[in-house]
Amino acid sequence: GVEVGPQPQGVARADVLDKMRKIVKHGLDFVQLFNEGKEFPPCTIEVFKIMEKVDYPRNKNGEIIAIIHPKLQDQDWQPLKNGDPQFLTLDGEVIPYQGDCTVYPTFINEAAYYEKKQAFVKTEKIQLSAKHLRLSVS
Repeated sequence: GVEVGPQPQGVARADVLDKMRKIVKHGLDFVQLFNEGKEFPPCTIEVFKIMEKVDYPRNKNGEIIAIIHPKLQDQDWQPLKNGDPQFLTLDGEVIPYQGDCTVYPTFINEAAYYEKKQAFVKTEKIQLSAKHLRLSVS
């Protein structure tokens, strides 16, 4: 599957649709080249691995008591370091990120995730390596 975004629910955006078409085309091109016997050299790629989902701060009744801080809003895939603003309470208090390492939040303040109790997802940046790849022809 391919998920391309972000975009609001029920909205069709030309730029996002174009990105989706390009990634599907690259995938199909890879399959064709692989099936033709092309050898792909070893490679390393940087990816983001999901660590955990982060909920909004809530009171004892389960009601949200803070919103995404303006400095975090629209900063998907950008580093969030210890002490950086994370949430802003309805009283104006900043709740900073407290963590051992830099994380890369995504799906920040997505409307579709409110009911899932998810303010954003923390990811870590990692490197994946692949050996050369070639179809074995028998």
